[in-house]
Amino acid sequence: MSRTTFDLLVVGDANPDVIVSGAPRHPEFGQREQLVPAAGLVLGGSGAITAYGAARLGLRTAFVGRVGDDPAGAFVLDALRSGGVDVSACVVDPDVPTAMTVVLVDGDDRAILTASGCLDRLGAGDVPRGLLERAAHVHVSSYFLQPRLAAGLAGLFGLARAAGASTSLDTNDDPAGRWAGLAEVLPVTDVLLPNEAEALAIATTVATTVAGPPPAAGERGVDAFGERGDRGEPDPLLWAVRELAALGTLPVVKRGALGALAFADGEPAEVPATPATVVDAVGAGDSFNAGLLAALLRGLPLKQAMTVAVTCGTLSTRAAGGTAAQPTWEEATS
Repeated sequence: MSRTTFDLLVVGDANPDVIVSGAPRHPEFGQREQLVPAAGLVLGGSGAITAYGAARLGLRTAFVGRVGDDPAGAFVLDALRSGGVDVSACVVDPDVPTAMTVVLVDGDDRAILTASGCLDRLGAGDVPRGLLERAAHVHVSSYFLQPRLAAGLAGLFGLARAAGASTSLDTNDDPAGRWAGLAEVLPVTDVLLPNEAEALAIATTVATTVAGPPPAAGERGVDAFGERGDRGEPDPLLWAVRELAALGTLPVVKRGALGALAFADGEPAEVPATPATVVDAVGAGDSFNAGLLAALLRGLPLKQAMTVAVTCGTLSTRAAGGTAAQPTWEEATS
């Protein structure tokens, strides 16, 4: 009999997103009212969107996070339940409000304003040991927004792996720009899921403490970098994925319209994206995460799993919000 009750346990952030489409680059103050094409209240948070997308893809999914004892927290938990996600282990904090995010969307770009609320109170101790032992895979999101969780993450992942689970991490952005604290976490992280900017920042901060700084433009650094172009110019992203892989993790880098890049078994692996008309890219990276994990947990080879992930990320941009257009497994693989 299988020990697992859940294919995937997601630990991380959950909040309502207020998405404002067609937002001006510089909103006018002075109590000026400006009209925008559309706005919506939707489920937000990298962890919550990943969990919702994974359940949509057919995974038995549980989510652990913190919300306040307020209407915003009830909205989040109801939205996750409606998507088939088990939230029975979520913590409802009576003392601090639910995190809230306003997303100002301008074409394919966006600005994100977050009031963290109880977000930074989530810790590794909030994850029940019994739940950890019943999950086939444990995914953590938004490392830098949750310092208590970050401080205990190496231990949490160690416990998960000892129980037979695999692990993954999407750090998301570091608002402080320091990118610190990952040296102990990455060796117990089976899959790392950054975007390009995050991969470069993490590698520069963590990997170079051992390997030294990346070669400067124009230097020949084939062993460290890989090469691109006819002149053999160094490719910083190839350098980054090599260095991250050397730390014991599998880096799978989200590249938006360029698809995805990974580094495994000593070789880079690339998957292109299909051109698409983007309505809203909010949560596309989280839908990518859900697709990759669903495919890997179904036993697909890496490049095939990356193709599913890129498709999930692309299809999620068909509608506003992170979850409205997330695909089913049939849609993602047809």
